[in-house]
Amino acid sequence: MKKFVMAALGGTLAGVIVTTQIAAPLLAQEAAKSTNVYEQLDLFGDIFERIRAQYVEDVDEADLIEAAINGMLTSLDPHSSYLPPEDAEAMQVQTRGEFGGLGIEVTQEEGFVKVVSPIDGTPADAAGVESGDFITHVDGENILGLALDEAVSLMRGPVGSEIIITVVRESEPEPFDISIIRDIIKLTAARVRTEGDTVVLRVTTFNDQTTLNMTDGLKKQVEEAGGMENINGFILDLRNNPGGLLTQAIRVSDAFLEEGEIVSTRGRNPADGDRFNATPGDLAEGKPLVVLINGGSASASEIVAGALQDHRRAIVVGTKSFGKGSVQTVMPLRGNGAMRLTTARYYTPSGRSIQNLGVTPNIVVEQPRRRPESEEEAETPRRNFRTEADLRGTLSNDSLTEDEIRQIREDREREEEAAKLRDEDFQLSYALDILKGLSALAPKN
Repeated sequence: MKKFVMAALGGTLAGVIVTTQIAAPLLAQEAAKSTNVYEQLDLFGDIFERIRAQYVEDVDEADLIEAAINGMLTSLDPHSSYLPPEDAEAMQVQTRGEFGGLGIEVTQEEGFVKVVSPIDGTPADAAGVESGDFITHVDGENILGLALDEAVSLMRGPVGSEIIITVVRESEPEPFDISIIRDIIKLTAARVRTEGDTVVLRVTTFNDQTTLNMTDGLKKQVEEAGGMENINGFILDLRNNPGGLLTQAIRVSDAFLEEGEIVSTRGRNPADGDRFNATPGDLAEGKPLVVLINGGSASASEIVAGALQDHRRAIVVGTKSFGKGSVQTVMPLRGNGAMRLTTARYYTPSGRSIQNLGVTPNIVVEQPRRRPESEEEAETPRRNFRTEADLRGTLSNDSLTEDEIRQIREDREREEEAAKLRDEDFQLSYALDILKGLSALAPKN
């Protein structure tokens, strides 16, 4: 027993010695790092003083400091930035659902300002701005190389004033100008309607009103349809939804999930990670669900699409999403400003990160670009084929009652109306067709 104890003590002592031998160089390295940081801060102070004293024109010291802070943050990633007091206030207003501007969500890609998505019903949407557009000039002024906040500030202006942005679009051979009239942007976070037997939930952003708008609208449409038994399924349309509040993305996902993880976040320190789980209750009561996404679906939209896809609760249709898999925390600063800092990555329930990859749909469906009809095509009427019913003296159908015949005709008219939607919104009509197919295969009660 004594030998065993001694051996243990010996091992402990040896461990202490080894630890000390390793710790000494580490402490020296840390001290060297601290010295280097202080030297760099001294360098910053020297440059600041020289600019203030020797620059060709007088400079605003506060502007210099703000530019240095913003440069430090924007060097980290495209989503970290400093928010001056007016921008911090505007962001709070935006999450409540009303703000002034053009109605576009933008990011920065290699110095270029890139449109993540136009927001439904806004001046930018009406003017034809598209997800993936690159903005190169604002009112003729080149914005290449400007910080994102600087470029955005150039796009702001009085409500009712005109702005001309120059856009580079992948499908167009040359840059072109788009004229937009600035307006107050009033966001309806979610709009709900019925297409045939399908309830379509259009979610445009994730703000404080999203879940409430969506759940109230869904219940109303189901009631108007005469109950859930008359609904064949639901479409959650997240196309061109740039994201928003993480809490709202979790609630929208939870609305269609009974259990399981929705999303997890992992920061620099593993102990700071979070997991968010669904609670019992499915607003759709297990009915089939299709989620529509495209390249303008980002951040919170991707959390919802990824969660519903991983749990096999929904079929995801459309094109690959934007690929923003990071979480930003807004931290208030002295002087009423704020710092938006990337603090974590998020992961779907299966453990995948969509950062730079996006969510890949289960069924890839491109949205064809609408091409105006030529004058010749517009003047040429569509050919209507004659059928058996048009023939003189045709036999009547004696196997059906008048009510059954009327029902067939009504169903046919409804299908023809649905077919017209393919010209207006091919992706949505595709989703509707999926739900019709699933409904046709469902067992009859």
